[in-house]
Amino acid sequence: MALFLFKLLITPIFIGGITLAGRRWGPALSGLLVGLPLTSGPISVFLTLEYGQGFAARAAVGQIAGMASSCLFCLAYGLAAGKWPLAACVLVSLAAFLASTALCSLLPWSLLSASVFLLATVLVVPRAIGRRAVEAAPPVPPGWDLPARMLAATAFVLALTASARVLGPQLSGLIAPFPVFAIVLAGFTHHRQGPAAAARLLRGIVLGAPAFVTFFVIVGLGLARLPLPETYLLATLGALATSAALFQALRGEWPWFKAVFG
Repeated sequence: MALFLFKLLITPIFIGGITLAGRRWGPALSGLLVGLPLTSGPISVFLTLEYGQGFAARAAVGQIAGMASSCLFCLAYGLAAGKWPLAACVLVSLAAFLASTALCSLLPWSLLSASVFLLATVLVVPRAIGRRAVEAAPPVPPGWDLPARMLAATAFVLALTASARVLGPQLSGLIAPFPVFAIVLAGFTHHRQGPAAAARLLRGIVLGAPAFVTFFVIVGLGLARLPLPETYLLATLGALATSAALFQALRGEWPWFKAVFG
């Protein structure tokens, strides 16, 4: 019962915090924060508690590879936004995620190969999405906006952790980065602020993926060597440090960053 209550609380807290941060500082920072393992991190903890550290360590490898599929979701949505209606953007980008996940499930991944694959994706996708100016200030969101986001994310975490034993560690890991936050946040942003704001948010998600890699590399290595609390504490600190560095880069304090990502 305590674990179930923890599942019900932690994900809504994360999505609520990210939503409020995005409203305060804009879609680019919101996207960067969504690049953190906000659903995958709690899922990893729950997999460890319910199925053991070995299962969660193997799933961590799949989660890194699965984040590359989420980046391809962002790419498909970013390219479609402004050309197609919102619903079509969601469907096409979901198809890209599912196709990538199906292909990734056929390959034997390691921490190294999955990390290289994701980082290579991060080098390509932001340039392909491109920078778009966001001119209009966002309107005041409706009252149901935030609760709907929190409910969608929580339902996904509960569903995946309940089915993980059937799916196995690699497929559970590949599905864990399912872009539930990206769908919810990009969809609402697209509807309220337009396709340019949605594309900017999605670009931020991809640029935030190195923090995701940091988290799960530490988890994948640490679960076999360290106690559970120390592993996830180190992983969280590493992801936050990486995200902070990326935030500095996005603010233009690292000139080479703009040269690389355009």
